[in-house]
Amino acid sequence: MNIQAEKKQFLGACPQDCPDTCAMVYDVQDGKLTKVTGNKDHPITRGGLCVKLKDFAEHHYNPDRILYPMRRVGEKGSGQFERITWDEALSEIRDRWTGIIDEFGAEAIMPYNYLGHEGTINGLFVGDAFFNKLGSTVAEKTFCASGSSTAWLMTVGPSGGVDPESFAHSKYIVLWGVNTMTTNLHHWPIIQEARSNGAKVVVIDPVSTRTAKAADLHIRPRPGTDAALAMGMMHVIISEGLTDDDYIAQHTHGYDELKARVLSEYPVEHCADITGVPADVIREFAREYAKTKGQAIRLGVALERNHNGGQAIRAITSLSGLVGAWRYPGGGVLEMPLWEFPLNYDHICRPDFIKPGTRVVNLTRIGEALTEPKDGKPLKSLMVYNANPMSQAPEQNKIREGLMREDLFVVCSELFITDTAKYADILLPACMQAEQEELMFSWGHFYFTYNHKAIEAPGETVPNTELFRRLANVMGFEEDFWQRSDTQLIKDYVNWDSHLMEGITYELLREEGYARLKIGDVATRTPHAEGNFPTPTGKLEFLTTQADDGNFVAPPWRSMYTEMQPGEAVDKLPGHNEPYESAVSTPELAKKYPFSIISPKSHGFLNSQYANETTQQLRQGEQVVIMNHEDARNLGIEDGQMVRVGNDRGEFVGRAKVGTDVIPGVVSASLGYWPGLSLTGTAVNCVSSDRNANLGMAPTYSDNLVGVVPANLDNISPGSGAVPSKADKPVVRA
Repeated sequence: MNIQAEKKQFLGACPQDCPDTCAMVYDVQDGKLTKVTGNKDHPITRGGLCVKLKDFAEHHYNPDRILYPMRRVGEKGSGQFERITWDEALSEIRDRWTGIIDEFGAEAIMPYNYLGHEGTINGLFVGDAFFNKLGSTVAEKTFCASGSSTAWLMTVGPSGGVDPESFAHSKYIVLWGVNTMTTNLHHWPIIQEARSNGAKVVVIDPVSTRTAKAADLHIRPRPGTDAALAMGMMHVIISEGLTDDDYIAQHTHGYDELKARVLSEYPVEHCADITGVPADVIREFAREYAKTKGQAIRLGVALERNHNGGQAIRAITSLSGLVGAWRYPGGGVLEMPLWEFPLNYDHICRPDFIKPGTRVVNLTRIGEALTEPKDGKPLKSLMVYNANPMSQAPEQNKIREGLMREDLFVVCSELFITDTAKYADILLPACMQAEQEELMFSWGHFYFTYNHKAIEAPGETVPNTELFRRLANVMGFEEDFWQRSDTQLIKDYVNWDSHLMEGITYELLREEGYARLKIGDVATRTPHAEGNFPTPTGKLEFLTTQADDGNFVAPPWRSMYTEMQPGEAVDKLPGHNEPYESAVSTPELAKKYPFSIISPKSHGFLNSQYANETTQQLRQGEQVVIMNHEDARNLGIEDGQMVRVGNDRGEFVGRAKVGTDVIPGVVSASLGYWPGLSLTGTAVNCVSSDRNANLGMAPTYSDNLVGVVPANLDNISPGSGAVPSKADKPVVRA
C-alpha cells in the first residue's frame, strides 16, 4: 500500500547578522526539512535568498553538527571530546562556577556572545539577564555598528533614519562604505528603481567592489580618511552658498562652530591631500549632492573600523543637515532602523541585577583580558555562544594563548567544533533556526519577521533560551522569570502597546510571517522634515550636547549597563584624525609594513558561518589578497601567486589577485575563513590590532599596516601552537 508522504510548509526568517533579515518558507516532508526558499510576498526580500542560504536545508543536516553535550578529553585545542549527559555537563558547570565565585568572585566569569544568531530571544541579548544575576563581568559587545551608533546618537539621536524602501524615491544616492550587492543584497533592487527614475548612485570605497563597479560614480579615498572627505564637501557647500539656511536655522544646533572649523581647518586642497581624492572630484561631488534634492546616504559599517571611525560617521551624517536633505521623501541618512523597534530592553537584559561598579570587558579585547588584564583581575571562566572569536576577533594569536590556559574553564555552545570550540572544556549543542521559535528584528528594514519551529531539533540540541533556562535552574535561580516559554519571552520582549505596533499582534505575526512597523508611508515619509530629532536639543547636532561625560557605548551593546563607560574626552565637533597606523601617523612602522589592509565581509560566508561547508567554500573560493598592480610589480609578485601577509601580530597566506581593484598602498583580504582550515592555522584577523576607534569602542579592523611577500608553499605549515590544520579533524568519542 502506498502511503502519501506528509508535506507541510512553515514561515521562517533568516537568523543571520545581516541587514536584510530575509523572510523564508520551510518545506517539510515527513518531519524532515527538504527545502528553504524566500517568501515572495515580503516587500523587501521578495522571495530572494543570498548565496549564503543556498543550502540552508542541507545545513541543518550537516554530519559535523554537535548533537550532544561533550567534555574535553585531549589537550586544549586538540578538538578531542567525549559524549556526556546534559546532567553531567550542567553539574560540572555549576561546580566549576561555584568554586570560581567562592575563590575569585563572580567577575572572574565572563560571557562572550555576539550575533551568530540575530533573533530577539536567542540572539544578542540571550543570557544577559542570567549573567547579570550571576554577577559576572559585563561583556561590551562592539564588533559591529557600536561606533556608528554612538556617532549617530550624538548627531541625530535614536532615529531610524531614512526608510530603506523610501530610497526608491531618492534622487541622489550615496553608498558610503557599504558593498550593497554583497552585504545588503535586497536593497539593491530598490536603489535600481530610483535609478530608473533618474537617480544617480555614488559609491565611496577604497575597493572596486561589485557595487562600486555598478555605480555611476566611484570615489576611492585612502582608508580611514572618510571624515576628511566629508569635511571637504562641507567646505564647498558652505563657501559656495549651497546650504539650506532655513533648515539650518530651524533644525540644527552648532552651525556657527562647525562653519568656523570647516572654513579654517578643511580647505578642499588639504582634504584632497589627506584622502587622495582629487580636489576637483570633491568639489563636483559636493555640488551634486547639495543641489540634487532628495539626496540619501547609506552608511556602511566599514566606516567605523578605524581610529577616526566615529567622527567620520558624525561628519557624513552632518552633511544631511547642511543641505536640508530630510525635507524630501527618500532624503536624509540611513544608519540602522534598529532604533525604531520597540523592544523592552531593560526587561530583556535586567540591568537592575548588575551590582554597582561591576567591571566591563570589551569583546574585541578578549585576548588582552585573558593574557594580561589591565585591572589585574583574572578571568577564570569564559562562556562562548553565538560567537567565534578565534576567527572574528582581533589579536588572534593572543586569544589562542589565553584559551590555552589550563586554569581557564571554557564553556562553548555551538553548532560545530569551530576554532574556538576546540578549546572548550564543555561543549553544548545548539539548535538551528528551523528547529526553534524566534522573532527577528532587523538592522536593515522596518519589519518584524516571525520564525516558526518547523522540525524537531536533532539529538539533544536546544535553543539558547532553553540553555539558559537549564543554567538558571542548576544555579538555583528559582523565580518564574527564568522558566518562561519561548512564546512568552517573545510576548514579554516586545512593547506591543507602542504606537509603532498599531494593528500588530503576536497572532498576526504567526499567521502572516512579518509586519511593518507603523512608521509612515514609504512614498511620503519624511521623519525629520520639521526637525523633531530625538536629541536633547530636538535638533540635528553638529555640535553635540552628549559628549560632556566623554565616549560611551550605547546601552544595548552592554546589557543596558550605564556605569563604567569608557569616558575618554570627545571632540564635540566632527573632524579628521589620522589612522593609528599609516605612513602619516607611523612613518617608521610604514617603512617596515607599507600596506594598509582592509578585511571586508566575504560574499559566500556570513562572518565565519558556512566557512566549514564544502559548497560554500567552493562558492567563496580560497583566501585572496587583492593588490594593486603597481605594488605587485614592485614586489615581484604575479597574479595568482601565493603571498604571505603579516606584521608583528601575526601572518596569514592567500593568493594574490593583482589589478586595479584597490588603490596603491592598500591590500584587501576578506574575513570569515576558519584558521584551522588554512595552510598556516591563521586567518586575516591575526594581523588586526585590538585598539578601539574613537567612539563607541568600535574595532579597528581597517586600521592596520602589513607587509606582503611571496610565499614558499613548501615551507608553509601550521606553526607551533597553531590551530590544527584541515587534516587534524576533531575527534569525538561516543
